[in-house]
Amino acid sequence: MISVKIAALSLVLTSLAPGNDRLESLERQLGDLVKAKAMSAALVRVSDKGKDWTAAAGYRDVVSREPADPEGHFRIGSVTKTFVATVVLQLADEGRLKLDDPVSEHLPGALPEGSPITVRQLLGHTSGLFDYAGAGIPGWSLRDFRPVESRYDQTPEELLAVGLSRPPYFKPGQGRRYSNTNYVVAAMLIEKLTGGSYADAITARILRPLRLTHTSLPGHRQSMPRPHARGYVLHKGKIVDATRINPSLEYGAGEMISTTADLTRFLGALLGGKLTSASALRQMRATQPAGDGQDYGLGLQKFGTTCGKSLYGHSGGIFGYLTYALRSDDGRTLVMSGNPYSGTTPADALQKALDTTFC
Repeated sequence: MISVKIAALSLVLTSLAPGNDRLESLERQLGDLVKAKAMSAALVRVSDKGKDWTAAAGYRDVVSREPADPEGHFRIGSVTKTFVATVVLQLADEGRLKLDDPVSEHLPGALPEGSPITVRQLLGHTSGLFDYAGAGIPGWSLRDFRPVESRYDQTPEELLAVGLSRPPYFKPGQGRRYSNTNYVVAAMLIEKLTGGSYADAITARILRPLRLTHTSLPGHRQSMPRPHARGYVLHKGKIVDATRINPSLEYGAGEMISTTADLTRFLGALLGGKLTSASALRQMRATQPAGDGQDYGLGLQKFGTTCGKSLYGHSGGIFGYLTYALRSDDGRTLVMSGNPYSGTTPADALQKALDTTFC
């Protein structure tokens, strides 16, 4: 149990242009989240026209009270899905699969015999597959932190088996519902087609070419690169440290670690058309309502602002870490990482940050 209270705010600013009302407002919002104990740490990077501004509020560790580092590492959760989808679209560009191919054509035996689920339906969450990480399955739900189970080694096959143990939400193509199981299968598909791990494929096709040297796929490794802020969760009414978890619980649905700088570069390359064909990128961006407040394409979410701008990227949440990586069509990018502390975050905090940055 963590008994130390956040009594004061530590704010670190780097390369932030003084007198910029937009960015100063964003700084205050970070500080307010920490003061309200909604976050133990919060990082932000805004990139526009070749210039970056970064800020950090709060602590790496609420016990030592060491200030959070704006260049720190964090678990990116479901932002991993955008990396996975990008590799699948690259394979489609190379003619190694078609998006409307049945998954069983390339990955026989993974899904029930005769399953018509297509690759496109996996990436767009229209397969109907039950979410193995959703609420309702003790020990597997990402909404129910369990200190012991969170450190177990898991295999992709075990994750998929949990997803297949429950009835599907709907028939393939007859609805849209976010399911982590889809991206477990997508990562398995990459491995089948490339003959190596999906982590090796992402490294060779994205991380290495873009020099994303602070981005990693930890596999079963529980530790995190330094520096990083510790993650906390509310467990049985007490705040506990959830920094060390076994990322194999997430696999292709959300295991990656990164920084605000690396995610900014990745989004710029992807949405700038440097990682896939123009046709593939159009399909990734072709979003439809997902029923959870955001529109979803193929590995990309679309968020809106009150001034009418559309933002593309992805959000990610995993025990102790919350991430948003978003870019507007004019090239401005916002990457935020926070460490939820009290278990509650103001519902309008994200919208305020988006409007401040992009409007």
